[in-house]
Amino acid sequence: MLDTIPRAVPEIALQAIQKLIRDGGYQAGDALPSQRDLAEQLGVSRASLREALSSLSALGLISVQPGKGVFVQTPSPTVRSAPQGFSWPYAEQVSAADTFQLRYVLEGFSAGQAAISLTAEDIDQLEANVAAMRQELRTGDFEAAARLDFEFHRRLLEASGNRAMLQIITASHDIFLESQKLPFIRPERAMETWQEHRKILRHLARHACGPAQKAMQEHIRNAASRTGILFPV
Repeated sequence: MLDTIPRAVPEIALQAIQKLIRDGGYQAGDALPSQRDLAEQLGVSRASLREALSSLSALGLISVQPGKGVFVQTPSPTVRSAPQGFSWPYAEQVSAADTFQLRYVLEGFSAGQAAISLTAEDIDQLEANVAAMRQELRTGDFEAAARLDFEFHRRLLEASGNRAMLQIITASHDIFLESQKLPFIRPERAMETWQEHRKILRHLARHACGPAQKAMQEHIRNAASRTGILFPV
């Protein structure tokens, strides 16, 4: 259960380890300090450090070898190159930018409301969804990852209890699903979607309404940015 995860922010540890690798001159194959030393050096909990290492491992930046240590590795080549620009098939109906802005408003609110009402079983199902997305992204199946992405967001809309918002998303299923495919035109940043879903889920598991809403809004703004769309908030 994710409600047992400490409140320390593992993203801080992740960024600190990346900086350590970059500034420390570590090369592929080099061993990082032990996890105990890393936790002390970075000033984070062991649990937060383990989560950061898990994320870096999923991104292909390190290899965690039980009983041996943590080793820097060269990121694997991306599955495919990102195209210049993107194709948005619904331009005559609504722009991609407008779609992301609508999602920012609706889904940010729904995540905050869902944090209040989600049950332990709901959290388990969302956790399974996030784990499945990680696997699909690691194999480069972005179509499957996008469907899991849509399902994650749909579950939160259902849990929010606002039938009007759910109806809007359901009626425009194809448009919203397409917006969730768009960020994957940048395969080298695909794992960021998974990381952001995990962050949202941590707040949901603690029933933290405000932080869950903020994390969802950050996720949608970042997703738009990965597509090349920026909008004021």
